Amino acid sequence: MFSIAKRTLPVLDPFFLGSSRYCVGVLLFIAILWLAEGRPALRYGGRFLPAAVFGLVGFCGFNILVWWGLAYTRPEHASIIMALQTPMTALAVWLARGLRPAPFTVGCIAAAIGGVLLVVTKGSLAQLFEGGSLVGDLLVFLGALSWVIYTMAGHHFSGWSPLRMTVLTCIPGTIGLVAVNAFTIGMGYSVLPTLEQVWSVKWQLAYFIVFTVVLGVLGFNNGVKYLGALNAMLMLNLVPIIVFAIEAWLGRSFAAIEIGGAAIVIGALVANNLYLRRTSARP
Repeated sequence: MFSIAKRTLPVLDPFFLGSSRYCVGVLLFIAILWLAEGRPALRYGGRFLPAAVFGLVGFCGFNILVWWGLAYTRPEHASIIMALQTPMTALAVWLARGLRPAPFTVGCIAAAIGGVLLVVTKGSLAQLFEGGSLVGDLLVFLGALSWVIYTMAGHHFSGWSPLRMTVLTCIPGTIGLVAVNAFTIGMGYSVLPTLEQVWSVKWQLAYFIVFTVVLGVLGFNNGVKYLGALNAMLMLNLVPIIVFAIEAWLGRSFAAIEIGGAAIVIGALVANNLYLRRTSARP
């Protein structure tokens, strides 16, 4: 997703990319929910306000901030920052619910953050200000934080299936994406692409709509169901590995410190996952 998006953004700006992929994706979601659970599942049942809030934060906030940030930074930076969602979730639970993580988890979080800094800075703080990467990395981080907040919304929708929660929060999130895109066009910050521009990246858009929106979300939700949250988050550590591999295959070279920083991040997250799994298995 990150590698393809980076090469699509020169044609479609981040606001149009986010809104267009979900305008079509949400229609597919609605059809799937209707077929799976029936028309009554499309009703909010008095929960529209929390669905709208979390949908705007999750779907709208994530898409705008991540795509906007990716325009200024590199795909591998974005993937490493997104891998921090696991420790970010632990910190968010600590702040919001007072559930302090174990000292081992805190140490893994610190190691992961240190690894991210190595990747982003290449060991030199001056790298932060080259090519606008600091701005891009911060936007991607805020986008990742938006999705962390969204994932903590489950208790507001008890009784809803994961599919129903996804669809009914995606609808207001998509409306927010379209509204932001219209606002940026009206302010002259972005422009509506021509049909020729859209058609030139038709396969990229098809990939975003089918694979990253519909199959990606449904696949992850069902993966959590069968693997459990810990193993699902462990699988997400493959994201930066895959992105680094794709970028290397496309000809990009990496400094040893970047590879080392990525290894620290992944190693810290895997270690924490194994620790939590072992702790939860104790009688």
